[in-house]
Amino acid sequence: MKHSLSAGGAVENLKMMYIEKQKDTLIPYFIESVSVKNEEELLVKFEGVETPEQAKLLSKKNLWLTEKQFLPFRHSAPAISLLGYQLISATDNKNLGEILEVIEQPHQVLCRIEVSGKEAYVPLHEKTLRTIDRKSGKVYVDIPEGLMDVYLK
Repeated sequence: MKHSLSAGGAVENLKMMYIEKQKDTLIPYFIESVSVKNEEELLVKFEGVETPEQAKLLSKKNLWLTEKQFLPFRHSAPAISLLGYQLISATDNKNLGEILEVIEQPHQVLCRIEVSGKEAYVPLHEKTLRTIDRKSGKVYVDIPEGLMDVYLK
């Protein structure tokens, strides 16, 4: 599952990260500045790391955050948790199929299901998602008109 690195500015507010220089050895590094390059990359300037050579030594290492630091980046119910749920048409209560894959995109989530032996992708966003019943494992959606027809041909 993809998460936006900025998470509401939380990255820019980080003061320190741990770097695993060797297996099971976490060293705290204090952050001088952070700039978000795109949704998957950011540039971090650590105190005491002044040269490209010093930075290169850290570039392939694992970064760690404390649980408190990580909380702003965590979604309360990640989209990936919908795997295995049944996708239900809210208009006629028809079971469209099991959610086999969840693909997160910037403005929507796509659920891959199988319809008549073919892959079908159903978008989930504020206009299509009606409700998620976690107890019964069902996701109720309003399917855009004609969408399922494309997969039934």
